[in-house]
Amino acid sequence: MGFIIERLRAKVGYAAALIATALSGGALASGSKVNQMDMSPGVTSAGQAIYDLHSAILWICVAIGVVVFGVMFYSIIYHRKSRGHKASNFHESTTVEIAWTVVPFLILIGMAVPATSTLIHIYDTEDAEMDILITGYQWKWKYEYLNDNGENVSFFSNLRTPQDEIYNTDEKGEHYLLEVDEPVVIPVDTKVRFLVTANDVIHSWWVPELAVKRDAIPGFVNETWTKAEEIGIYRGQCAELCGKDHGFMPVVVNVVSKEDYAAWLEKKQAEAAEIKALMAQTFTMDELVARGKNVYQGYCAACHGMNGEGGLGNAIAGSGIATGDLTKHLDIGVNGVPGTAMQAFGGQMNDVDMAAVITYQRNAFGNNMGDMVQPIDVFNHKKG
Repeated sequence: MGFIIERLRAKVGYAAALIATALSGGALASGSKVNQMDMSPGVTSAGQAIYDLHSAILWICVAIGVVVFGVMFYSIIYHRKSRGHKASNFHESTTVEIAWTVVPFLILIGMAVPATSTLIHIYDTEDAEMDILITGYQWKWKYEYLNDNGENVSFFSNLRTPQDEIYNTDEKGEHYLLEVDEPVVIPVDTKVRFLVTANDVIHSWWVPELAVKRDAIPGFVNETWTKAEEIGIYRGQCAELCGKDHGFMPVVVNVVSKEDYAAWLEKKQAEAAEIKALMAQTFTMDELVARGKNVYQGYCAACHGMNGEGGLGNAIAGSGIATGDLTKHLDIGVNGVPGTAMQAFGGQMNDVDMAAVITYQRNAFGNNMGDMVQPIDVFNHKKG
């Protein structure tokens, strides 16, 4: 019961944060002003086109409202019975019938032309200068930079907000629930195509300032694009109710100069090459445990507890899995447990991190099994 109360408190805190950010206008839409009532055009041509369309349609609706209510109130005031007016008796009027058919038709055509033009612009993913594959997981995002001239760069982006803030034991930060450990990095003035899909349930990748919102559906790839015209950090969220931790799945996009992007990409490619080299090495127990502790805190602690005491997931300390058959333990880490919240991490962790975290779980929290798993063991297990 105590745990349920804590989760409810966390959800209340999350709702309060959303209300606060909506009122301030600064968390999801970095270009919005305090107390702004209108939409923000964002930092892309598509966002500006959407804003212009919104403004045009709004004023058309205002004009229609003024005319319709003006005629109605004029008739009510100046043609009322107390002034001696008598209602006309007629069954039909061809002129009126034609007028109230033709006029709305012309108005709709006038609205449809700019709307169609804007939609064509929004869905035009041609001539993209780079592609990023986005995959939604419960509850994180995976980003893979597709590179025709070299190896792809991929990483997971997880919520970075500390658990103390979520459970109201510490003061909430400026970007509560809207901060991640690995943001998406894209260059300014570059057309970027996003290929959006999901691994488990339906998610939705949404960044308002970049005028991007696209559903991530398992087994289906949606396309969208952006071309940011201003350097900055832009925040969004999963906009589809995807499960109990839906509110803990933020999106952060860091738009940088083309020079900074090239340097960042080179660094990420170097890290990927380093991981590839590490996968061929044999590690000591101390090296595996030290690395495994960091991996555990990033991937496992939210469900299994910082000290392996359990929570949403089963306890690791003294568990039959962590102190039982090593192969079974490794198989659960790689393939998960169908029908439960235990995900398959074989596609989310590289073989080095998987070997390290399994070794850590079997030798931490008092388990002291003395077992070691090497990256080659994980590789061979995946190969079957």
